[in-house]
Amino acid sequence: MTQLECAGKNVTIDNDGFLTNIDDWNEDVARVLAKREGVDELDDHQIEIIKFMREYYKKFQAFPILNYVCKNVHQPKNCVSEAFVNPIKAWKIAGLPQASHINFETVDGEHYVLDI
Repeated sequence: MTQLECAGKNVTIDNDGFLTNIDDWNEDVARVLAKREGVDELDDHQIEIIKFMREYYKKFQAFPILNYVCKNVHQPKNCVSEAFVNPIKAWKIAGLPQASHINFETVDGEHYVLDI
């Protein structure tokens, strides 16, 4: 476990970089998590994606289908992959818990599909 300081608030992430308390998340925390994942700055489109992922998770306790995310935030079909490269990065930055049963496969290193 690691403690991070985010805008004067301490939050804890697990050894894989996932926020341990979903309720500790805010946009400042997201920015710190993003930097840990190699995303220097979050733009409005990225914030919109991760907020949608959080809302979806809170409602369904599940990872949303990537195309569904993009459709609902009115962005191109591959918006998650284009904005974050790996969808798991977006999941981490959204402050959502580790989902060990979720795996993504890529053939070209740019576009990901859920591996069931």
